[in-house]
Formats: sequence, C-alpha cells, structure tokens
Amino acid sequence: MVSLLNEYVNKLDFESYEDFKENFKINVPENFNFAYDIVDRYAKEYPDKKALVWCNDEGVEKIYSFADIKKYSDKTANFFLSKGIKKGDVVMLTLKSRYEFWFCILALHKIGAIALPATHMLTTRDIIYRAEEAQMKMVVCIDDESVLQYVDEAYNEVSDDLKFQRVSVGDKDVENWLNFREEFEKTSEDFVRPKDCETETGDTMVAYFSSGTSGFPKLIKHDYLYPLGHILTSKFWQNVQEDGLHYTVADTGWAKCLWGKLYGQWICGSAVFVYDYERFDAKHMLDKASKHGVTTFCAPPTVYRFLIKEDLTKYNFSTLKYAVTAGEPLNPEVYNKFYEYTGLKLMEGFGQTELVAVIANFPGMEPKPGSMGKTSPMYNIKLLNYAGEECDIGEEGEIVVLTDRENKPVGMFSGYHDEEKTKSAWYDGIYHTGDTAWKDEDGYLWFVGRTDDIIKSSGYKIGPFEVESALMTHPAVLECAITGVPHPVRGQVVKATIVLAKDYLASDDLMKELQNHVKNTTAPYKYPRIVEFVEELPKTISGKIRRNCIRHNDKDLCNE
Repeated sequence: MVSLLNEYVNKLDFESYEDFKENFKINVPENFNFAYDIVDRYAKEYPDKKALVWCNDEGVEKIYSFADIKKYSDKTANFFLSKGIKKGDVVMLTLKSRYEFWFCILALHKIGAIALPATHMLTTRDIIYRAEEAQMKMVVCIDDESVLQYVDEAYNEVSDDLKFQRVSVGDKDVENWLNFREEFEKTSEDFVRPKDCETETGDTMVAYFSSGTSGFPKLIKHDYLYPLGHILTSKFWQNVQEDGLHYTVADTGWAKCLWGKLYGQWICGSAVFVYDYERFDAKHMLDKASKHGVTTFCAPPTVYRFLIKEDLTKYNFSTLKYAVTAGEPLNPEVYNKFYEYTGLKLMEGFGQTELVAVIANFPGMEPKPGSMGKTSPMYNIKLLNYAGEECDIGEEGEIVVLTDRENKPVGMFSGYHDEEKTKSAWYDGIYHTGDTAWKDEDGYLWFVGRTDDIIKSSGYKIGPFEVESALMTHPAVLECAITGVPHPVRGQVVKATIVLAKDYLASDDLMKELQNHVKNTTAPYKYPRIVEFVEELPKTISGKIRRNCIRHNDKDLCNE
C-alpha cells in the first residue's frame, strides 16, 4: 500500500544534508484538512490499511484500520454536533492514552472546532484558568475519580457564562456527566460534512497551553497546515516506514503526541502504536513494543535511561529500524549504551510546542552524541547573542526563527491567544524560542538550556546539561537534574538533585566523590556545591524533568 506523502512534498530523495536543506519543499494545498484529506482518503482508497495499534496493562488490544478510524470519527463528529458544538468552539480533551482521543480530535477537525488536548494532571485551579482563557465549551475526559473531581470543582467555581459540558470516557456512569460510550453507541455513523463547518488554512485547528515555567501558561494556536509541518518530524527525523509501526512515548495531553502519534506518521503511511499504561515501567514497555513489532521509536532521554538499565538481551529488536530522542539533551553515556545493546544510533532532535522538528539529526547524517543536529529546511534559524548579533562558532546564544507571521514556515504556530504575549516573543521578524545553544565548526547545534535554566554563578554562565552529562558518567547516578540555588555572594550556586542507581546508598562520602568526579570531568567551577539525593525527580507525564519545580522548592535555600 502506498502513502499520500508524495503529493505533499517536492521530492523525497536527496544527495546530502545540504541538498535537503536547500531544496526540500512542502506542497501546500488550498484549505487542507487532515481529517478529510488524509484519514478519510485512506479510508476510501485503502480501507484496510492499518492506522492504530492500541494496548493497555490489562491485556486489552485493539487494531484499527483507516476505515475504522473514519467510521468512529464520523460518529463522534455527529455526537459533538448533537450537543451543539460548532466551528470555532473549544473542546478540552483529557484522555490520557485512550483510543477515544483519536476519534475525538479527528471529529473536531471535521466540524471546525478547536481541540485543546490537556494532561490529566491538571488541578482545579488549572482547569479554571483554561476555562477562562480558552472559553471552552466542553470537557471530554477519562473517568478517573480525582480528575472528575477537579473538573467538577472547576465547573462549580466558574461563572455561569463559562459553564461547560462534561463528558466522561469509561465504564462508569457519573452524575451530571454525559457518558461518551452510551452517546457514541446511539449516534449515527452517517456523517455529511456540514457546509457551515468548512475550514480555511488560517483557522485555528488545535491549541495547547505551554508548561507555564514562568508566569501563567500561554495558549498556543496552530492552524490547519500544522499537520503538514510534521512531515519534517516524521519522515526526515523519526524516519517512519511505509506500513511500519511507530511508537512515540507520550500521552495525549502533550504536544509530543501530535508529533509522534498522529499527523506526520499517517501522512507518511505508517501506523502508530499506543501503550496505555497506568505507571511507566521499562520492562513492560519493552515487552509491549517488541511483541507488536515496533519499527521506529521516539522517547525522551529519561525513558532511554531506564531502558538501558534493563537486560536488553531478553528482547527482540529485530523489527526496530530507527530510534530518536528529544525533549531534553541526550547524555553521551545513554547514547553509547543504547548503541552497544541495539546497534542503533540515537538521532536527537529539537522543537517546541510552538514548532515542529526544526533542528535534528536527519537520516544520512552522522550523529554527534549530545548534539541536536542541524537546522531543518524551510526554517531560517540563527543563534543570537545578547547584543542581537549572530553568534560566532562556539559562542552561546538564543535559538531564534527569522520569519514574520504573514510568511511563517509550514507547521509554525500562529501566535498566542494573548496578542501581547505574542508580541513579546515574536517581533521585528524574529521569533525568540527562549532556548540557548551553540554551534560547532561542522554546523551541529548543542543545547545549553532554557534561558531560565542557565545558572549564573560568580560571573560564570553554566548550562545544566554539561554538569548533568558529567554526573551521568558515574555509575552511581541513574538520573540527575542540575539547577541554580540563590546565594548571597555568588548569585547562584550549582545544585545536583540525584536519583541513585541500584546498590548505591546516599552518604556524605558519595556526595564528595560525585563532586570530585564532576571537577575531574568538566571545568571545576561547574561542580555542584549542593547535592540532594532523592527517590525520583519531578517530571511531566511525557518524561521531561521539571527543573522549575526543583527551583521553586529551593527558592529560599541559601548556603555559604
């Protein structure tokens, strides 16, 4: 079976990275709508083509063809319409990794409503903020008691004009909530594309709230061309295979899901794999992925750190052809161990919720462990120093995209809901990512950290990743996070929050050993003056370390 990819790109084969960077283009059709132009077309021309492989911890497995996905998204679209959801309405989807997410988001695309995926970790205050900022008309969420309680509390606290419909997904009947399964069963699958729901390229299709590491989260808007931008992500970074099975580790509440479990993969003709687990367990993940024959794999470095601690000789990796990572910098130690076990070189990439894969190690490139790779086609990316000048080789600077909003690259966000926030990050033809990196003499970019994560101590600027990489080469360290702690003389000092590997116990002697290890591995001034041993690091559900949480807890800590 063939994919539809060829219709949306100028060509697929390139002689070199330079050829790819210079000549790759995406063919942009008029009024593209992913649900109709990709999903429904596959359903018509290749109805049995595999789209989604889903499983959970209870042993339930479901395989959906594109014909199935069309039928169920049509039924769901009829459900939304029957409840008064119309073009431009915002519907929040809090579905963890439930297969109903795919029905719902495609249904919303079909009727021109705006999908707002959200994590199930939101509390009452978070939901109230989203109701007020996004003016959402409905919440569709898993029937987890704590999640339902938070939504109910938010519903009771918002003003009458912000009351939203509540829909639960699961086996429970919940008072004052619509039951999705009951409604779904009685809804017709005969769907006709509504004329008053026709979409245009510039309409908002999907929105995400940022992580809110500084101030309140920003509402990020993407238009209907966003799925096409993920051709870069899926074909040229993840290297997904025609009729393959791609697995990205991320639940549906995070933008990484749309990066790796929907748009680009289906455009390229690959099915997506979903493992709906209650709690991350590396062994169970390996069991599921190897059983179902995953061909391409994407996960944050945190996941790989746990995978390489397992006995990988017990698993069948014969179907796995390619593996990539993003979300935070990759420690060389992890890269080398994974390569030793699997023979696969991890290909790192970089992007944001606002973007697609705009820096990556693309197929054919030789990765440098720890480097994000090189810049993507269609994106004019530079590193600018504090004076706004382009950085020299080896000089640290902010990653920026040179573009104005009227001629932005395919896949880039339209702006924030709050126009003032847009203007503060995107002005004079430059979008400021807030991330810092440096470029080597071969054109590879190396991540330093979020601007907020850079530690300024006694006149030195210290990126957390370089200290974390040094610590990760010590066998006692399973995971670590480097942050800055306020100091009355130095401004900040380096703190290491460390999860120890098996068979190691926290002690003052081990702390001193690790401090000396850093001094001997990298510049001595970067060593952590404060060391805290913990059972686990605070993380998002997608596995990214939440350094802002550590900083928040340490804001009053002050050491001589």
